Parts: sequence; C-alpha cells; structure tokens
Amino acid sequence: MTFKGSISEFIGEVELEKIPGILSRDFEVARVIAKTQGKGPVVYFRVEGCEQDSVSNMVDLRFKLYKALRVEGETEGYAKLLEALSNPAPLNFTGAPKLKVAERGLLSLPAVRFYEGEAGPYISSAVFIACFEGICNASVHRVLVKGENIGVVRVVPRHLWDLYMRASSKGLDLPVTMIMGVHPAVILAAASSPQFGVFELNVASKLMGGLEVYESPVHGNPVPYGAAAVVEGWLTRDMIEESPYVDVIGTYDRVRMQPVFKVDSVHLNLEEPTHVILSGGLEASLLIGYTREALIWDYVSKVVARVHKVRLTPASGGWLHAVISIEKRHEGDAKNAIMAAFAAHPSLKHVVIVDPDIDPDDPGSVEWAIATRFQASRGLVVIENVRGSTLDPSSQDGMTSKMGLDATKPLKGGLEYGRARIPGV
Repeated sequence: MTFKGSISEFIGEVELEKIPGILSRDFEVARVIAKTQGKGPVVYFRVEGCEQDSVSNMVDLRFKLYKALRVEGETEGYAKLLEALSNPAPLNFTGAPKLKVAERGLLSLPAVRFYEGEAGPYISSAVFIACFEGICNASVHRVLVKGENIGVVRVVPRHLWDLYMRASSKGLDLPVTMIMGVHPAVILAAASSPQFGVFELNVASKLMGGLEVYESPVHGNPVPYGAAAVVEGWLTRDMIEESPYVDVIGTYDRVRMQPVFKVDSVHLNLEEPTHVILSGGLEASLLIGYTREALIWDYVSKVVARVHKVRLTPASGGWLHAVISIEKRHEGDAKNAIMAAFAAHPSLKHVVIVDPDIDPDDPGSVEWAIATRFQASRGLVVIENVRGSTLDPSSQDGMTSKMGLDATKPLKGGLEYGRARIPGV
C-alpha cells in the first residue's frame, strides 16, 4: 500500500472542528489557531480570497503526531523516524492529479498576518523542493508574500541554501517547486534535516510505507500526489529585506536580505485543504522539535542505561530547552547525558536531567527536582562561547553559553529525596 501524502488521508482519523464563515487574513486566522490549539480537534476553515479550505493544529498534540506516524508512543516514534532517516525508501511515480491554475498566484494561498509588527502576510507551511546537479532536497520555509508572483523566502544556511549557492555560482537562479497542504509525515520529514544528499521525500516514503509522487508541471520535481498546492518558480539571485517575523520561540526574527521567489504558476488540487501553521504555537514547536528529540534520545541512550522521556519544551519553541529523564546506574551518568544531548542538538541551550519519578511534561515536577536534588557546586555544567541558535536573541550571532543541570538524586539517597504522596491521589 502506498499513500498520496495528502492531508485528507490524515484528518479522517482525528476529530475535526469546522470554523464557520470566512476568516480575515489579518490576525483572525492566528486568533482562531491560538484559541483552539491543544484542545484536541484539527481546525478546518476558509481564508478570505482562497478557493480551498485550510487546516491547522494537525499535530499540535503528541497523540496526533503518533497517529500520523502510525506508532503507539514516543519510543516507537523516535525509532521509526531514525530508521527512516538512515534507510529512506523509494518513491512511487505516477501521473499527475487534476490541477487548476490559480488566477491570483500566491494570493490564492492562505498567506496570513499572524502577529502585530510582522513585515506582511506570510505562508508558514511551505515545503520547497529543489533538484540540482543530481541532488534533491525538501525543506520547510516561510514566505513573505509581496504580490501575486513575488515572495521572499527565509533560507537558513543548510541544504537548500547549498543548492542555491551552487546554482548562483554558475550564474543561475535555482528552479524550485513550493508545495502546501501535505500529510504531517511529509512535513515532518521535510523538517528533519537528514544528511546532505538524502532526499526528505524518500524519508517520508519510509515513514508512510510508500509515497506516490508525480513530476511537477514546470520543473519536473517530485511532488506528493496529494499536495493541495504546487507552486513553480525560481529562487533568484536578487535579494530584498525579509522579516520581522515571529519565529518558533515567540520573538521577532531580525531583518535580513533573502532570496526573491519569482513565481511562474500556482496549481491547486481543489479536493485537498492547505495548511496554516502558527509560528510560536504548539504545532510549530512539535514539528520543529520532534526530530531533535529523537536524536537526543538516540545519543543519550548510548551513554546511560535507559532514557525514559525526552522533551524539548514548548516554552522554548521545542528547540532551546530539554528535559530528559534517565535511569541512572552510576554517579556521573547525568553529566554524560548532558554532554550527549548537546552533541545531538547543537542549538540546545539548557538541559535538565531528572530521575524516572519526575515527569518532563510537568514543569512543576521538574522545578521540584531542581529545588530538592540539584546543587550548583556539583551538578552544574557550563560551556562558554560555543555555537548555539541564532533564534536566541540573547546570543551574539549564534554564539552563546550553555548550561546543564544534574537534578537527579544521589544513588545512595534515601527517603529525604523522595516526593511525599497521598495514597489514592
């Protein structure tokens, strides 16, 4: 069995809430997403000027992400994702679905103003597919919409940037296909950043048990059959200012010169909804952080007896702070876990290691462990002047100091380290 990589293949398995009326692009969509996230249902709505409905909060909660990956829980999910990254699967090519050419270009898509002070309407769930010199890449990027056929794309210096620079060095614009409205497993794969040269759609094919794709209408790039929107264009060598935009940790990203996206055509699959992600929201946090959690779980599992749970915290955008519960067999295990976590996720800024009786999903429980089991004189790890995340506004161009806290109890610790409990409560 193969999958089309469509949203409709997923939302039939979860609760759906239809929002009535037509939502304004200016803040109303953001308000709806913010008010409904974490409540359970996937929200379904129509944005003004769009021919298709849109969805949001598809994977704002972990149980929905597990459904998308068809796993029972986090350990199985981590293992499946790591296996897909190291052993991706082939794509199943087929003919193209029936598509309609959009008359208003990018303005036919749900470009939204999310927060006050942003530079303009943004597409927040765009997956860019580019193939150049035999290497294909799929990655998630935001797009500032400047008109029907012009956008500005934030391209971080990773794999798409590498392909862009290879094309630019030859005096060429990079042909790209932007897609919107795909199954959560596809967008998770596109957010995963595997080794350069590993095509993220092949990762998605492994996760889903097979993925049907077709050649995009202009560039012939592989596109999931169920994608709701397919945009053909070029990442040009022209650059203009992009941002302010509220990034995943809820702060305003700085203004940079970024590539102009020149659009040739926008093609719509009217049978499928598009996808809107609220940056700084729960869905963005889980999509950006889950692969890094899997890597942290893998690295830390190699230096301690057992990892019970890994959480990149929502308040840090699923990116900067981690809480990890471990089975400690030797004094010093927690510090080894700290160093392994930093190695697995270089953008990580703070990590707290706790015992199995502390739930990383409960901030009060974690704080209690820090209050009662952590001593700075023996449990604090500080690493100064290292590369971190440019998303952290307190860093200096990504250079930062990192901190690890061993909030585990001593192996010989007695009743005084236990948390008092009331039977039946």
